[in-house]
Amino acid sequence: MSELSIDPQVLKALVNTTMPYGKFSGALIADIPEHYLVWMARTGFPKGNLGLLLSLMYEIRLNGLEYLLKPLRQGQFTTENKHY
Repeated sequence: MSELSIDPQVLKALVNTTMPYGKFSGALIADIPEHYLVWMARTGFPKGNLGLLLSLMYEIRLNGLEYLLKPLRQGQFTTENKHY
C-alpha cells in the first residue's frame, strides 16, 4: 500500500490564502464552512490553483483531517496572506 504525499506548501496555502470572491470573500480557505465546500463540490470547483485548494479543503473536511492544519495555523502571518 502506498502512502499519499501532499506538498507541505499546499497545506500551508490553505491557512494563508484568502477566498478572492463570493460570499466568503476574504476568508481563509481553511475557514470556509463545510456547507459551502459541499456546494462547490456539487457545482464544480473553479479552475486553477484556487480550485485545487478548495477541493483539497473539501477532502480534508470530508475525511476529518482538519488536525493536519492546526500546527500550520500557528505560523500564520497576515502580511503573507495570498489571494488567488
